[in-house]
Amino acid sequence: MTAMFRSFGVFNYRIWFVGALISNVGTWMQRTAQDWIVLTDLTDHDAAAVGVTMALQFAPQLALMPLVGLIADRVDRRKLLIGTQTAMGLLALGLGLIVVTGVAELWMVYGFALALGIAAAIDTPARQTFVNELVPDSHLSNAVALNSASFNGARLIGPAVAGILTALVGAGWVFMINTVTFAAVVLSIVALRRSELRQTTRAVRERGQIRAGFRYVLRRADIMVILVMVFIIGTFGLNFPIWSSTMASVEFGEGAGEFGLLSSILAIGSVAGALLAARRDRPRLRFVVFAAAGFGFSTALAATMPTMWTFAASLILVGFSSLTMMTSANAYVQTTTSPVMRGRVMALYMAIFVGGTPLGAPVVGWVANEFGPRWSMGVGALAGIVAATVAVIWMVRTRNLRLRYDRASRIRLAFHYRGDGRDRELATQEIAITEAASQRG
Repeated sequence: MTAMFRSFGVFNYRIWFVGALISNVGTWMQRTAQDWIVLTDLTDHDAAAVGVTMALQFAPQLALMPLVGLIADRVDRRKLLIGTQTAMGLLALGLGLIVVTGVAELWMVYGFALALGIAAAIDTPARQTFVNELVPDSHLSNAVALNSASFNGARLIGPAVAGILTALVGAGWVFMINTVTFAAVVLSIVALRRSELRQTTRAVRERGQIRAGFRYVLRRADIMVILVMVFIIGTFGLNFPIWSSTMASVEFGEGAGEFGLLSSILAIGSVAGALLAARRDRPRLRFVVFAAAGFGFSTALAATMPTMWTFAASLILVGFSSLTMMTSANAYVQTTTSPVMRGRVMALYMAIFVGGTPLGAPVVGWVANEFGPRWSMGVGALAGIVAATVAVIWMVRTRNLRLRYDRASRIRLAFHYRGDGRDRELATQEIAITEAASQRG
């Protein structure tokens, strides 16, 4: 088993991955079909109604964040996931039935979107942390990266399949098919070898546990820095639908087909970034910083591309750097967080990641309307550079980050390393850059 796919050597992870991949394809299918019926069947191309549907589906994750993180830390995650995945499958079935029978109205879809959002809010921290029970600690970073590759690989398949099926048999049957994909992930959880699941410490029932989760994060300066970076880039940087749609239509005068192509090309870079992250033994903070800076510069590069095809090619770099950053940040937080706090910390992480979109998307959209799509991408580029700068300033002030020059013609980047609040030995991280031959004596 190669380093990139080493988690597949674990039976339970293989079973989980297959079920999750099928479910991810179904999730992208449902998102595409749901937006389509709201836009074309239930309204007269009302984009605001699509926005309301999305808000109802994602708002519960922000509103319920403290509670759902504690639930994930307290209960048996395997049983919880069976319950949440079953609930979401039944909701998909119900939505499919009202659409197929022709009784669907906009308020009904709103109700299903809200219910699905509540179920997903409970499911997300449990699903994010369940991987800890499937693989050993040495494989955790790899497993998290492969999960990201699965989700973004499904992004290449799901929307295209949904479009074809919607045209052939209607959106209602897309929802019905998604019910089957939820059944696949439930069956995969049932099929896990329970004797091989790793036992994790659960939070005891006592008062003040939600506050304890916040206090834990506040004491972890390294996690705080990552959360700030995730918020900045998640809010102002990860607005790909706005960029792709406005660049395709306004700058290059193309249609819906080319917009879909740009989304798929971006996903190619995302999958590549996730797979590269899967090769690393463990995540490091510097990977997050370098990837954030790479996202900023690659987005700036994409904003200057003169043609549709050069822009499309540059999106591979944008997708690559953004997923490298997000996957490394996710894995770093999970692997350095105390197991008993992991659910609450990941709930906060996901709330910050998702919750920034309603704040940043209108700003980025306004910039696109007033100054053009290229300037809206400039906002994203600035977000990446600012996020990396924040981390570098923190590392200089708290970890003694310094550039050193020695006679071996190398530049060394050295800093103190402090991890998850426990005392650790002083470590020196070095990045060697060999001088050009023309500069040698």
